[in-house]
This record gives sequence, C-alpha cells and structure tokens, in this order.
Amino acid sequence: MPDFIEDPRAALDRLLQERGIDYAQLSARIGRNPAYIQQYIKRGSPRRLAEQDRARIAVYLGVSEAMLGGALQRAAIPARARGSAMVLVPKLAIGASAGAGASIDGEPVESEVAFDSKWLRGLGADPRALTIIRVEGDSMAPTLDDGDDILVDGGDAAGRLRDGIYVLRMDDVLMVKRIARAPGQGRISVISDNPHYRSWDDLPMAAVQLVGRVVWTGRRVR
Repeated sequence: MPDFIEDPRAALDRLLQERGIDYAQLSARIGRNPAYIQQYIKRGSPRRLAEQDRARIAVYLGVSEAMLGGALQRAAIPARARGSAMVLVPKLAIGASAGAGASIDGEPVESEVAFDSKWLRGLGADPRALTIIRVEGDSMAPTLDDGDDILVDGGDAAGRLRDGIYVLRMDDVLMVKRIARAPGQGRISVISDNPHYRSWDDLPMAAVQLVGRVVWTGRRVR
C-alpha cells in the first residue's frame, strides 16, 4: 500500500496515457467541450471535477472515484460472480428517440448495471465504452420498442461502420436508427424500421454523428 495519495489530476493523466485515451475523447464521453479535460489537467480549471463528471469518468475507466478526488467511502469495489469480473455499465438518464427526436440536455448517470465481462466480450463490445440508454418512441418497432433499454458500444462507431442499428445525432437530436451504407462513397441511409416513420435514403456521413452501435437490448415483459 503506497504511503501517499496521488494528485487526482496526475492520476487521471496517467490513466489516460496507460489506456491510450486522449483528452478530447474523454471530454466528449462526459458531454463536455473538447478542451475540458485538458484544461482540468493542465490548467487546473475547474479546480475539482463535478460529482457527475467524476462518477462517469470513474465508471468509464473502471477506477474508484477516490482516485479522482472523490470521498473514500464512494470507492467502488469490483464485483465478482463465479470467478468472472463484473463490469459496471452506466445507465444514462436520457432517451434516444425512436420517434420524432429528443433534444440533448446533458447525460447524467442514473444508475449502474453489472454485466459479466466474459459475456460482454462475447458480444464483441468494448467494456470501457459501454452505456445503457432508453428507447423513446416506436419508429424502430418491432425491432426496438418504446421503453426498451439498449446497450451502446461507443467504441464501435464511424471508424468501424457497417450495416446495423446505431445511436446517432442529427441536428443535435439523439436518435436510434438503422444505418445502411449507400452506394456512393461516404454516403449512408438512416432507416426507421417502422414504415410509418421517415427514413433518409442517401445522406453524407457528415450529416450525422454516430455515437455508438447497439449491441444488445433488454425489455420489460408486458
């Protein structure tokens, strides 16, 4: 046990370097402007991470909040089940619209859900980049229904684009839609599975921001 407490800024900087995550990437992950984390680490502004930001970063990096300046009693203890590590995935207090669209007003963490790491690897998902959000609306029915929880892999977005269901932003609105590559280079189709809703047959990639690929869904039995 070391006899010193590492400065939270130095600890965060070290963790990011070890994991190959840049400042702008982490800033985007917590819904901040691209320079936010760099300013915090290098300039000391803000002096302390906001509680919500600290909690999201801790979950994303798989470390205790105490390492990032939180109270010691908030330190997370990795869960274990049958010898397999459990990954705590943040559930965000927002919905991705499967209807007309919902404005983004920030992404606070509502709770955390534990998943077996081996099971997540079987999905081909990156445990460090996962979040759970709620589907709002029925434009993706019957594939996804209103109120379904979806597991979104933020590490599987534009860089690995292939046909599938993605959470995306269009005109600053968060949506969940099916993406299909269109014939033209750098063109995609954004599709609603429910034929009663609009689809976009041929868009430039620049028209959307892919947040992540939907790798799993859970729903309440009605």
